[in-house]
Amino acid sequence: MRRLIAATIVVCAIGPASAQQDSWTAFHGDLASTKFSHASTFTPETITNLERAWEYRTGDVSDGSDELPETVWSATPVYANGTLYLGTPFYRIIALDPATGAERWTYDSDSTLEPLTQPALKNRGVAYWESGQPGVCEKRVFLGTMDAELHAVDADTGARCADFAEGGVLNVNQWNQVNDVFPFSLLQPPLVVGDTLLLGWAGMDWEYTVAPPGNLLAIDARTGELLWETGFIPPEMIPRTGTANIWTAMTADPDLGLVYAPVSSPSPNYWGGLRTDPMPLATSVAAMDIGTGEVVWSFQHVRHDIWDYDTPSAPTLVDITRNGETIPALVQATKQGFLFVLDRRTGEPLFHIEDRPVPESTAQGEVAAPTQPFVVIPAPVGNPLELPDVWVLSDIVSLGQCSRERSEYLYQGIFTPPSEQGTLFYPGTAGATNWGGVAVDPRSGILYVNASRIVQVIRLIPREEYDELAPEGGGNEEGFSPQEGSPYGIHLTDWSNWAGMPCWKPPFGTFSAIDLATGELLYEVPFGKAQFHGFYGLSSWGSPTLGGPVVTAGGVVFIGASMDARVRALDAATGEELWSDLVEAPAVSIPAVFTHEGEDYVVFAVGGNSILKPEVSDQAVAYRLPR
Repeated sequence: MRRLIAATIVVCAIGPASAQQDSWTAFHGDLASTKFSHASTFTPETITNLERAWEYRTGDVSDGSDELPETVWSATPVYANGTLYLGTPFYRIIALDPATGAERWTYDSDSTLEPLTQPALKNRGVAYWESGQPGVCEKRVFLGTMDAELHAVDADTGARCADFAEGGVLNVNQWNQVNDVFPFSLLQPPLVVGDTLLLGWAGMDWEYTVAPPGNLLAIDARTGELLWETGFIPPEMIPRTGTANIWTAMTADPDLGLVYAPVSSPSPNYWGGLRTDPMPLATSVAAMDIGTGEVVWSFQHVRHDIWDYDTPSAPTLVDITRNGETIPALVQATKQGFLFVLDRRTGEPLFHIEDRPVPESTAQGEVAAPTQPFVVIPAPVGNPLELPDVWVLSDIVSLGQCSRERSEYLYQGIFTPPSEQGTLFYPGTAGATNWGGVAVDPRSGILYVNASRIVQVIRLIPREEYDELAPEGGGNEEGFSPQEGSPYGIHLTDWSNWAGMPCWKPPFGTFSAIDLATGELLYEVPFGKAQFHGFYGLSSWGSPTLGGPVVTAGGVVFIGASMDARVRALDAATGEELWSDLVEAPAVSIPAVFTHEGEDYVVFAVGGNSILKPEVSDQAVAYRLPR
């Protein structure tokens, strides 16, 4: 792989990467997943005047203290058809007036409110489709449920579309026929490309060795008919493993006829002794023909993944011009903090990537990959290649506990395998980046990304010891998990002292801007405020984050994502905070930014996520400039 001469690369605002309209019709805003809005009135000069336009409560919230599980609401609001659509963690659709927040209609899927595959009731929103023809159900909103149903309703009325599947409801679990130990949970809305719905699913992480094999389903948006299905696990390995599914958002380039799928890791997540044969499509970004599902190319960013470094977000498309030639590019952010910049026609890297030796595994039956790909340019975000030093404050409070544990646990770099000894796991399972992904301004080619800096401890527990211990299951991305069918269960937790303080030195989260023409880091600053036992940390400490940014034509970045339950506007040029507002819980969704009846709006779904802290909410908040 060759290094490209940075001076010859420029970015141009043409092609799918600049196709964003005034609507916000997809999880990442558009098919290219740029999270760029043409809203121009939000500028560094005007944004301090931003005010709440309205607030709405869905009523669909639980903190887990009663009969219902807790809720995790990370839905991107969808603006289309002159209406704002919300999907909720009780699997309802709510249609609102974008200017006032007044309710236009609601739809209840009557789904089972049980944590069938997740520790919580989760929803990341809805998808919108329209045929371009007048008539009933020629505009549709699609909602998935944890129990594997896809509902289609009329976007104007909320009534079910009778000609879709069985009276408006598609049983997606009918295609779950191999190793079906859990249902195909539809937590992420489908990607809509023309008249095709591209549908992935979520499963039960960390529980099983043998699980349903990952696949991508293409569904006819009118009828619910299965058009094609593509799997990502070699057939001969299916009896020994599973997943390598697509649980997050996807991206498409209709001009190239390709859909780009972020494929996750295979099961079990932290031990791979039964799946040591090559699995080139696992933990990769894969490009498939939209019409047939044929894999055109793939790029694997973790070989033999034993860290649950599954591909967490949709790749972002941007066009690069080099030596007079326009190169359709793709940027895939990963949990490791790497930004892989590839030619989206072929998967060839556009910046230097090198293979580096990584540590061997000490676990029974495990054979770790001898090398892994490392991105040299751009530099990884959040500095994941260097374990943060022990935090002096935490060490003093714990009378040296953190220092002692630093010497006791195994750590040999970013790809240190899980061990019986206990491995310091950095970045942790939530990753440097997660489902929020990146935002790109296609006019300048500048990329914006928030990153977490979380150190965890993972321990492999031999099966006999685990079964004798018989621990209760873990919570949201932590605790004990059995990995049934393998020699090991696991225990995973944040590396903290007895008081719950992180043992590693801050910052705990950052916000960065990178020039995609050169790969240069323009700035990286602490972002958000951490919160411990009700007390806020210093601004310089930053915060772990979930959710992602949106960049606007006016030079402002909107983002929630942080522990301190604030939604913010940042100066895109510097990362400086220009404005913020306190909401009820961390806004772990991606905001929607759109123009409605001549006015620009930004809307946050405020749901919370126990990965960050316990607070949850059902609050949707819209902001605009004074009239």
